[in-house]
Amino acid sequence: MNESNFNINKIGLVANEYSNLSESYDSTLKSAIIVDDEYVPALAGIDGFSHVMVVGWLHLLPDAMRQRLEAYPSGDDRLPKVGAFALRGSRPNPVSVTVCKLVAVSDNTLVVSGLDLVNGTPILDLKPYISEYDSVQGAGLPDWAYQ
Repeated sequence: MNESNFNINKIGLVANEYSNLSESYDSTLKSAIIVDDEYVPALAGIDGFSHVMVVGWLHLLPDAMRQRLEAYPSGDDRLPKVGAFALRGSRPNPVSVTVCKLVAVSDNTLVVSGLDLVNGTPILDLKPYISEYDSVQGAGLPDWAYQ
C-alpha cells in the first residue's frame, strides 16, 4: 500500500430529503443510514447506544473547495483567515464526522436525527458515541469562533 494513496470503501448511504448543499440544515430532520448488506452483522449491539458518530464522505464538495487551504470562517472577511484544518467545511479530504441521536435500528437501517449530510452521501464508518471517551470537559475555542 502506498501511504499517500489508499482505498476506502463506503459501508452505506444516507437517505433523507436534502438533495443539495445549499439547503438550510434542520437539526431535527430524521435521516436513514442504509447499511450495505455485507456490513449488517457489524450493527449488532449498536441499538444499545443513544448516539452514534457518523463518518461520511462529502462527495458533492467541489474540487476547488478541496484545494482551498485557507478561508474566512463562514465566509466572513471580518474574521481572521484561518487554515482548512481550523474550519469545519472545505478540506483536502472531505471527511465529515457528526454525532447524531440514534432513533431506531431495523435490519440494515439506522434512523438518526441531527445528521448534516445530504441524500446519497456515502457513509465510511459508524462508531458508538461514548461520552466518557468522546466528550472533553473544558474544551476551548479561539476568540473568533464566538463572533
